[in-house]
Amino acid sequence: MQHEPHKIPVKDYEFTEKMTVDELVSQMDAAWGFTAGKVATGVGIMESMINDKGCVKFLSFPADIIATGTRGVIRELVKRKLVDVIITTCGTLDHDVARCWKDYYKGSFIMNDSKLHQEGVNRLGNILVPNDSYGIIIEKKIIGLLEELYKEGKQELSTTELCREIGLRCCNESSILYWAAKNNVPIFVPGITDGSVGYQLWFFSQDHHNFRINLLRDEGDLNNIVFDAKKSGALIVGGGISKHHTIWWNQFKDGLDYVVYISTADEWDGSLSGARPREAVSWGKISEKAKRIMIEGDATTIMPLMTSALIDRLGKKK
Repeated sequence: MQHEPHKIPVKDYEFTEKMTVDELVSQMDAAWGFTAGKVATGVGIMESMINDKGCVKFLSFPADIIATGTRGVIRELVKRKLVDVIITTCGTLDHDVARCWKDYYKGSFIMNDSKLHQEGVNRLGNILVPNDSYGIIIEKKIIGLLEELYKEGKQELSTTELCREIGLRCCNESSILYWAAKNNVPIFVPGITDGSVGYQLWFFSQDHHNFRINLLRDEGDLNNIVFDAKKSGALIVGGGISKHHTIWWNQFKDGLDYVVYISTADEWDGSLSGARPREAVSWGKISEKAKRIMIEGDATTIMPLMTSALIDRLGKKK
């Protein structure tokens, strides 16, 4: 039954002893709030996207959240095969490899950054990353991998091939790359040189002049994925090159059919990171008929909530 907007009442949350996260999220649509209803809608869109057997499911996200426990959320989505394709940044490889072997630490947005620098500690927001938990371990793992691959005659790789090799040879079961390799989920990194792993690729190439990263092979693979898809959907966290690469390729199949954006960015400055789904509709990157929602907020809070509700909901329907 269609209701007039001003006749749909707001309802209070009700709590029980054994309430699940899905039951809490399901109440958000009625409780409304300011973004709560959007979270409920987002879970519903994700559920529809996953249950649509003809739909290729993209996941796009920036690297910073991989420095946090949200890495475990994305790992779970990949491990459970709830996504088919990942598009991300080089920093994701950096943090995913590093955290397989070393710890990052809790910090604060307000610290003495000069003192941290003198102590060999890097600050990423409120996460602390000591040098031996980042550059040193990444160099050891990646240079070792590249030497192995080169000896095996693998002198040219796409980023998806590189990510697969990193996942299988440099990571453990705590890793996103490991589970992506195990479950044949390709990871595309269009900005591969923008990070520590990318620097190691360049550094290795200085003594191995015929070593190449073939980005155009990645684009050919993306082309095939998009053109073979009957439908496509995406969970897009943040913005930047990962977001744009996802929506850019999907314009060639008449746009995404399901879309959930999660971002803290504003749209008034014209940035892609803050652009709402409606803007992508004008470009044909999202279908006019798509199920879509923009959730404003911190992905490190929203993603665990949505993923827990989604897993619970999908489990009930098995």
